[in-house]
Formats: sequence, C-alpha cells, structure tokens
Amino acid sequence: MLSMTRRAMGVSSLALLAGCATQTASNAPARRPAAIGSFGIDLAARDLTVDPGDDFFLYANGTWVQNNQIPADRTRWGTFDMLREKSDNDVRAIIEEVAAGGGAPGSIQQKVADYYNAFLNQDAIDARGMSPVQPELDRIAALRTHEDVLRLIAEPGISVNSPIAMFVGLDERNPDRYVVNVTHAGLGLPEREFYRRTDGQFPQIREQYTAHIERMLGLAGQTGAATKARQVMALETAIAERHWPRADRRDRDRTYNLKNRAELRALAPRFPWDAGFEAAGLGDVQEVVVAELSAMRPLAELFMATPVNTWKSYLAFHLLTNNASVLPRAVDDATFDFFGKTLNGQPQQRERWKRGVQAVNGALGEAIGQIYVQRHFPPEAKAQMLELVENVRRAYGERIDRLAWMSAETKVVAREKLATFRPKIGYPDRWRDYSALEVQIGDAYGNAKRQSMFDWNHDLARLGRPTDKDEWFMTPQTVNAYYNPVFNEIVFPAAILQPPFFDPNADPAVNYGGIGGVIGHEMGHGFDDQGAKSDARGVLRDWWNAEDVRRFEEVTGRLAAQYEQFEPLPGLNLNGRLTLGENIGDNGGLQVAYHAYRLSLGGEESPVLDGTTGDQRFFLSWAQVWRTLMRDEAMRIQVINGPHSPGKYRANGTVRNMDAWYAAFDVQPGDDLYLAPEDRVTVW
Repeated sequence: MLSMTRRAMGVSSLALLAGCATQTASNAPARRPAAIGSFGIDLAARDLTVDPGDDFFLYANGTWVQNNQIPADRTRWGTFDMLREKSDNDVRAIIEEVAAGGGAPGSIQQKVADYYNAFLNQDAIDARGMSPVQPELDRIAALRTHEDVLRLIAEPGISVNSPIAMFVGLDERNPDRYVVNVTHAGLGLPEREFYRRTDGQFPQIREQYTAHIERMLGLAGQTGAATKARQVMALETAIAERHWPRADRRDRDRTYNLKNRAELRALAPRFPWDAGFEAAGLGDVQEVVVAELSAMRPLAELFMATPVNTWKSYLAFHLLTNNASVLPRAVDDATFDFFGKTLNGQPQQRERWKRGVQAVNGALGEAIGQIYVQRHFPPEAKAQMLELVENVRRAYGERIDRLAWMSAETKVVAREKLATFRPKIGYPDRWRDYSALEVQIGDAYGNAKRQSMFDWNHDLARLGRPTDKDEWFMTPQTVNAYYNPVFNEIVFPAAILQPPFFDPNADPAVNYGGIGGVIGHEMGHGFDDQGAKSDARGVLRDWWNAEDVRRFEEVTGRLAAQYEQFEPLPGLNLNGRLTLGENIGDNGGLQVAYHAYRLSLGGEESPVLDGTTGDQRFFLSWAQVWRTLMRDEAMRIQVINGPHSPGKYRANGTVRNMDAWYAAFDVQPGDDLYLAPEDRVTVW
C-alpha cells in the first residue's frame, strides 16, 4: 500500500541536540562582552564536587541540572530546546507583525496571516466540528475493494498511514536526478520494538494505545469501536513484524534497490501497484528505488489478506490522528493524551501559538525565513563561519594524511571528497516560491490539506528535472545542521549560529568546542559508516579498497561497543549500531575541531581565563552544548528509535577517546570514564 510523504532527502542532522558573570584574567585580550559569562562558558553551571574523569557531563553541567526542570509542555530541556524556544518567539513576532498588517489576496502576507490565524482560532475549529473531515471519513466508509483502499491512500492530500509509502527524493547513485522511493511504513507507535518487546512498560503502552484507538474511532462516530481498535492493533503488530530493525535501515547499500515497474509488480503480483501510482499522479514513472526490499512482498501480501473493513478502521483512525491539530478540541486532546502524556511523558500541551508557529514554519517556512535572517543573522556572522569551516577543513585534511589505518590510494579520494564539501551558511541564495499555495481565511483543516497537496505537487514537478543543488532542506530559523551525502554539502541554518554554539565575542576555544565541533560533526558524516559510501560527486559507490573497509569497520566496531555500555534507563542500553553514524560524527568532529583550534593558536598557548586553560574551555564548551534533561518516556523513544545518543553520552562518550581531554583535566586510571590509551578510538 502506498502513501505519500515528503521527506528530507538523505540528510544526516546534528540534533537531538543564563550565564553568570565571571571575571576575565588580566592578561586576556580586550573584547566586547560575550553573551555567556565573560568569555562564553557558563562556569556557574559546573558541579565542582564531581570528578571530571567520572562524569564530565555533570562536571560541566551539574549545577545547571540541579537548578533546572523540564517545562510542563516539553519532553526535554537543554541547549537546543532553549534556542528553539528563542527561535519560536522570534518567529512569532514576525508572524504576528505580518498578520497584523494584512496583505493583498495571494500575497505572502495574506497567506502567513490567514494560515496562522486559522490555526490559532480553536473556537472556530470547534464550531465547525467534524464537518471539514467528514467527506473523507465518508469516502473511507464507502471503500469496497483493496484497490479502492489503495487509490484513496495514494491520493494527494489524504493524510493517512500505510504499510508501504513513497516519496520523491534524490537518487543516491545519480546526484543529478530525482527518483521515486518506496519504503515500509504504517506504524502508529514509534518503532517495531514497541509492538514486540514484553519487558518494562511496553505491554502497558500497547494496552493504552489500543484504548486510544477505541477512543478516536468513537470520536469518528464509529460503532463497535472496541472490536475495531483490537483489529487495528493486530494489523499494526503484523506490519511491525515485517519491518526491518531500525539499525538495518541505516545501511545505504541494502536500502538502494533500483527497480522498474515490471520488477516492482513481480515482487507482489496481486498488489495493485499501478492503481496506486495512477492515483498519486505517478502513472508515467518507470523506475523506483525500493528501500527494505525483503519486506515488500510480505507487506503487500498482508495488505491483500487483511479485510477491507479493517483497513477502513485503520484509515479512519490515522486520518484523525494526522490532522488532530486542526480538528475539534476533543480529537486534539485525545491525541495529546496518548502521544504526548502517555507515550512521551509530557504533562501539558504546548500553547496554541507555539504550535501555530510550528505549523506556519512547516507550510511557509522560507517566507518567514527571509525576514528572520534580516533581523537575526548579521552578514559578518556568515563570513566568520566560512572562515571556521575552512580552518576545520584544513585540520581534517591533515588528519586524513596521518591516518594509520587508511591506504595512500584511498586517502587521495578522501582528500578529493573533503575538498569538494560545499558549505551552506545561514540561508539559501534563492527562496522558495509559494504562489501556488492557496490559503483561505478560517479554514485550518483545508489549509493543511492544501499545503500537503502543494508539497506533493512540488515534489512531482522535480521528476525529469535536474536536481536543485541550491535547495535547502531546513529553514533558516531551524536550530540544527545537516550533511547531505548526495550533494556532498554541509548546511548550517542561521538559528544555530548563536550562543552557546557560536559567539563572535567568545574566546576562540569556546567557538571551536561549540560550532567547531558541529562543523567537524557534519563533515564527519561525509566519512561515517554510511556517508563514506558516497564519493566526491555524491555517488553511492565503493571507492575504498577492501582492506581499508576492514580496518574502518574494526575501528568503528570498537566505538559501537563503547556506546553499548551506556545504560540511560534500567535495562535499556544504547544501540551502538543504530547510533554509530552520529557517534562517528562526534568522535571525528571533535578531534578535528580540536586540531583546528590548536592550528589557530599558531604554536602559542591560549591565556588562562578565570582559572581555565584553553583546552579546558574547548571541552567545557562541547559538554555545555549537550546539556539536556529528558523525561524517561522520551528517553525510551530516543534510545529505541533515534540515531543520536542522548546528550550526556554525546559529551562523555566523545571526550573519553581524546588524549587532550585526559591531559586537560588530569583524568587518571580508576576514573569512571577512563580508557587505557590502546582502548581509545580515533576514527579520523
């Protein structure tokens, strides 16, 4: 079964990312005040009762951890979340100013104002009741055949789930074209393990999820909701059993399977592939890339074996879930009660305006971004970032040259790839055109539906065209960064280029430990266990010799084993294979950032500031970037489903592999984080 989804095209992102004044040393160079403390580090956040060798995260952040709590409307709180809160407030000011000014019909001002105001007006949404969604519920109720089911799912603008989904993305073996991708999907819970595990909270979560499905079907006016809910749960469990493990889905070689339409039909001859493609507007498409190839036949057979009536219940439930924010309060509250409170441990729904900001960012993000960068991203910040990128690039090259495990022939190609990394800083050079997006006053549900169709039509128009290498897959107001292996580019939106990541008035060690580590991390994705499979042009191919691959896998296997020792919750350890790419990015990125920092000193030593050496400030900056509090429920989801290690382990797991950290903080054998020199992993 096919559903449409718009997805960032093969990028690896950084995130699952109150200073106190201090005295500057008398020998420090004069500068304008840093935004945090006197030189960019929150020294008051440290817990000096903690030995840095036992828990560097708590040493750097322990007092902050003790003095802070997660806001009731969030599942986590830390550096990234604080900056996202700031970005939301900055964007809100822009939206409300635009909304107050009005605009001519069809103008960006009119679209921003009407989209935001319609979303914000919960009373008007409640007054309309289920009438906006009722035509689609009626269409679901009228389905008679499996082909009918598939055609409805594949139709643009129908926001439902399905076991097989498709999207338009970059061709990983041909960076100059777009291609239709087919992948497995269809689960309401975060990942297959939530349906399979019998330990801990998982059985209770499944019971609560089934009760939630029953409640939602009742809100849709369905009779026999309890029986139907059990059928939907059984169906999703069967889908989950056919899904690949999350870690296996990272393997870019295994998930690239180019097939023509005849070969796709042959995977499951009874499945109405052609009907789905026609309904989606893809009738002329002759090639697709299938991700989880071995799952397609079992999922297609499950689709055909499942009664149409069960699919009708499944589709009605997911239609309401996926549109809950623009439906009556009872639907929205029920959805939050399970997915927010029960699943993520979030006590309180976010204020409507915050969710409205998120909705407008999703619909008209680059229109807002144009104003955001004018107000919040000075041109000199871009110039300074480009200089930092080149310093880190130079350091990366020197480290490649010194690698003991890589052959000379592979180093030549690695150097070529490094040289062709394309940095994108702050914002795109060309902004997206929203003229084809229709937004109507007071029609929150319709606006969301039209936005979905606008995005799908935008993606359809890509097919047959050369790829747009100037396009961004994040808005400027996004607090994150990413590496795109197909374009071999590293991308840093404006919103992450602020303290504590980057402050032009901070001590250089602080910037190298913060944004320098981020730059190194994103470059590192070009050389992690999956990004390294693409060459300098972005083509997915073998460019390493076999012995290099063996040595690389031995080194990175040791890193995976290290992270699997971390146990964020009782009985729940990190998955070293699932998090390997991000951990390689951190490991290599911080090593390279430190190398670049030392190069920047030109052989001199950095001054001691408030009792801290330059090396200490470098590592403190890295650890304070990852300060995070997380609810247990959210932690469980991240560990099972997320490619990023939680913040504490991104701090501790990285520094314990760096000799310079041991010297900077006098870490000794017997300390909890201590690794013998031969056990420390240096990937790059």
